[in-house]
Amino acid sequence: MGLKYAFVTGGSRGIGRAICLKLAGMGIPVIIGYHTNETAAREVYDAIVRDGGTASLLQCNVCSKEEVEAALAAWEQAHPNDYIAYLVNNAGIARDNLMFMMPDEDWDAVLQTSVNGMFYVTRYLLPQMMARGRGGRIVNISSLSGLKGMPGQTNYCAAKAAVIGATRALAQETATRNVTVNAVAPGFITTDMTSDLPEEELKKLIPMKRFGKPEEVAELVAFLCSENAAYITGEVISINGGLY
Repeated sequence: MGLKYAFVTGGSRGIGRAICLKLAGMGIPVIIGYHTNETAAREVYDAIVRDGGTASLLQCNVCSKEEVEAALAAWEQAHPNDYIAYLVNNAGIARDNLMFMMPDEDWDAVLQTSVNGMFYVTRYLLPQMMARGRGGRIVNISSLSGLKGMPGQTNYCAAKAAVIGATRALAQETATRNVTVNAVAPGFITTDMTSDLPEEELKKLIPMKRFGKPEEVAELVAFLCSENAAYITGEVISINGGLY
């Protein structure tokens, strides 16, 4: 059997970047998934290689079934003895607005990225993970918004809630093949996505009185990918400083 790789969608920035760095630090070869920001993705690649890890880049739009399948098929052709054993579905976007003012394209784009993207990538990789004697780990990045409705985020809340439902169902489908499926639901984390939020005001709502760090989320994801988490599946684990 060849090497077991990790594929992190949306791996060029924020939480995805931290996850790539953490998994690479565990000795897992990491595939950094990205859509348009090649510069940021290459910076993650350089950081991993500089620290002695193994990394590669994979460009595709996860909203496109054709792009996902073409990119992953090309990767498999180049790595005939290896397989992607660790999948982190992290790609996501936010386009906040009140529902009565929300354009169709903003609703569609958010749902397509988080939900369709997770579906296309996971469906493609599942047969290799479920092959006899292999196994795998799938971690879907949801959000506090998928558990707690947030005004101005009906599209984002709907998308992240859908990810949670899919996680719980898929975990039951794959359990007998040693493929665990879990979701992580971060609260407010210091990333580009939260940079425009009124942090000082929001901190007052958080029992720990601070935003989380991407590295803290990455630690949780790394645990769920480890052998120590082999009996955990179908779970949604919040990491939110006590904000519910």
